[in-house]
Amino acid sequence: MNLSTSRLAAGIATTTLVIAGVGVGLGSGIAAADGTCAVSSHATKKDISTVGVTHVYDKTVEAAQIGIGTSATYKVVIGTTGIGNPYVNTITDFPPVGFGAPTKATITAYHAIGGQQTEDVTPTPNAGGWKVTSTGWFVNSGNPVTLTITYPVPSSLTAGQAVTSGGVGVAGTVGVGNEMPNLTACFTARGANAGETVIGSLGDNGLGSSEGQLSSTGSVSDIISNVLRNLIGS
Repeated sequence: MNLSTSRLAAGIATTTLVIAGVGVGLGSGIAAADGTCAVSSHATKKDISTVGVTHVYDKTVEAAQIGIGTSATYKVVIGTTGIGNPYVNTITDFPPVGFGAPTKATITAYHAIGGQQTEDVTPTPNAGGWKVTSTGWFVNSGNPVTLTITYPVPSSLTAGQAVTSGGVGVAGTVGVGNEMPNLTACFTARGANAGETVIGSLGDNGLGSSEGQLSSTGSVSDIISNVLRNLIGS
């Protein structure tokens, strides 16, 4: 087998593994040594401003271990118990120190027509965090409002590092407003696995999306065709 044929075979094998979602030489994540890195936290508010109703707040990160240089998605959920039905008009999320601007954000909230619906929103900077605003998202005991927000994970992190976010700020009506610096979420950084790394390399060459998906322009066959063409050409 000559050199060109060998390279072509290796390229096909690597591409097949990426498409199948198989990591080659998976990086091992290292858990936080002290065991205090919690992926979620919870807070409540019940005082004179809430008129006897308890408001509840949760923040969660998507996984206990996340690859360096990939992305991390957080969910902030605001709800209530009892008969209260406040409107939330501002949610500010504070990412971990050193994280850049969010790459995607959505709000899931109740609508009079259609019930719970999810829509894209555009966060704007706010006091070191990122806020989303509305004329008012309706909240009751069965219909919380959820902010889902994704940030790029810096490549400057080290494997095994515990990465704790900042808190959350909420504004709205009927006592739902709250500043919660301790409503945090933590994950442990790990080395990106081979599948993540190869897909990132494909993205650098215009073959994948900026968010590490299979293809920004379309199908799996597009990726295979481009990879093979580049290998044959070289």
